Amino acid sequence: MDNEAPFSSARPPKVAILWRGDHVARTAATPQNNRYCHIFAELQSLGIHAEPAVYADDMIDEVRRQLLSVDGVLVWVNPLDDGLTRAKLDPLLREVASEGPWVSAHPDVILKMGVKEVLHRTKYLGWGTDTHLYRTSVELRESFPARLGAGGVRVLKQNRGNAGQGVWKVAQVKRSGSPFVSVPL
Repeated sequence: MDNEAPFSSARPPKVAILWRGDHVARTAATPQNNRYCHIFAELQSLGIHAEPAVYADDMIDEVRRQLLSVDGVLVWVNPLDDGLTRAKLDPLLREVASEGPWVSAHPDVILKMGVKEVLHRTKYLGWGTDTHLYRTSVELRESFPARLGAGGVRVLKQNRGNAGQGVWKVAQVKRSGSPFVSVPL
């Protein structure tokens, strides 16, 4: 491994920190007035110029211009958020990356990782738990009841989602009708 800096140019590297917001948040954003202020400070201490890049689907052209003017983009946008998705943002990030800037959490890498699937694939590394992966609804229907019966309570998570969206605590109950009760967490 060589000691070459990740960015090589005469000027300090520029990084945009991207998060979801609106026009008001974009206009008001500074490196100090948001939840990422410590990241901004750390980057500055390394000689990296970091700037806020507040994103919303209706500001895509403005955000595109900004992202194409930096060396890298740190992306902090959840895949699902209050009914919003990354359906427009992910193509933008692919486009920006293809033009040169480095994009953290590149959409293609996230898809390859499988988001929650990574919990199953890495469970043997020591932080895992009794984790199972169901690739189809048939697989879930055939395998899940026995696992629930053996463990009492299970947590089901869809592959994409955050902030508790698509997460259910499932327990077996003794009553007529369905043998399971599902409660969103």
